[in-house]
Amino acid sequence: MIKQVFTASLLMLGLAGFNAQAEDKFVAITQIVEHPALDACRQGVQDELAEHGYVVGKNLKWMYESAQGNPTTASQIAKKFAGEEPDVIVAIATPSAITAAAAARNTPIVFSAVTDPVGAKLVKSLDNPGGMVTGTTDMLPLAKHMELIQKILPGVKNIGTIYNPGEANSVSMVNRLKTELPEGITLHEAAATKSSEILNAARSLIGKVDAIYLQTDNTVISAVEAVIKVGEQNKIPVIAADTDTVKRGAIAAYGFNYYDVGRQTGAIVSEVLSGKAPSEIPVGQVEKLELYLNPGAAERMGVTFSKELLDEAKEIVES
Repeated sequence: MIKQVFTASLLMLGLAGFNAQAEDKFVAITQIVEHPALDACRQGVQDELAEHGYVVGKNLKWMYESAQGNPTTASQIAKKFAGEEPDVIVAIATPSAITAAAAARNTPIVFSAVTDPVGAKLVKSLDNPGGMVTGTTDMLPLAKHMELIQKILPGVKNIGTIYNPGEANSVSMVNRLKTELPEGITLHEAAATKSSEILNAARSLIGKVDAIYLQTDNTVISAVEAVIKVGEQNKIPVIAADTDTVKRGAIAAYGFNYYDVGRQTGAIVSEVLSGKAPSEIPVGQVEKLELYLNPGAAERMGVTFSKELLDEAKEIVES
C-alpha cells in the first residue's frame, strides 16, 4: 500500500512538472507610444495574466517594445514579433494593432485601447470578430462627454479638438463628434501629425473656442502638457476623455480607467493562451465610467466646479 501511494505521488509530481512545462507561454506586446493611460493598460494586462497563472519570469515569456509614436517603427516591431512566433501578440492602440494584424497573419492578436476596431478593419464585427484578431475597444461615450462640457460651461458655443489625421481611430472619433455635437455647438478642428506640432495646433484654437476637448488620440495625449499650457495661459478649459490626463492638468474627464481596460484585455489573452480561437471571443467593451476633476487646473483656466459636480466625482485631483 505504501509503495502504491509513493508510486502515485511520483506520478502526480511528474504530471505536475509536465503541466507546468506545457503551460509555458510567450506573449509579445507592442505599444504605439508610452504615456500614462497606455502604460496602465499594459500593466493591467500583465497583472490579469498573473491572476490566471501566467507569471512573467516563471512560465510566461514577456517581450515588450514601444514604437515611440512612430508608425514606421510600429510596423518594424510587428514584423519582428511575427518572426519570433509568440503564442499571442498584444497590440495597444490602433496603429500598433493595424500593423500587427498586417504583419502577423498567422499569430493570434489581442488588441487593447482601440476605439473603432470595425472601422480600422481589425474585426468583421464586435460580436463576431472572425479571423485571428479580437480584443477590447475603448469606444468613447461622446454624448456623456458633451453633457459634461455643458455642465461645466453652460453657455458653451464653440469646442475645439486636436487630433492626428494619420490615426484611424482619431479620424473616426472626429467624424462621430461632428454628428453627435449638441445643437448650437460648433466644432473647430486642429490637426497635428506629430507631438512637436501639438503646441501650434492648440494655439490655432485661441480666440475661436470656449473649451478644448481631447479625445484619446495617442499623439496628442503623449504631448498633452502643451495643450494644458495654452489652456492655462488663455483661460480655455481643457476637458479630456482620458482620466489620466486630469492628473496631468486637464480640468475634467469622464472616462475609463485604462488599468481596468488592460485587465479586461488580459482576461481575453488568457482565453487565447488556454486554446480558444480569437474568432470565438467577442470584442470586449468597457462599461465602467468614472468622473475625475482637477479644481486647481479649473481655477487656472477660469472655471469653478459646482458642488453637485464635485459630489459626483470618483476622484478629485489636487494640482
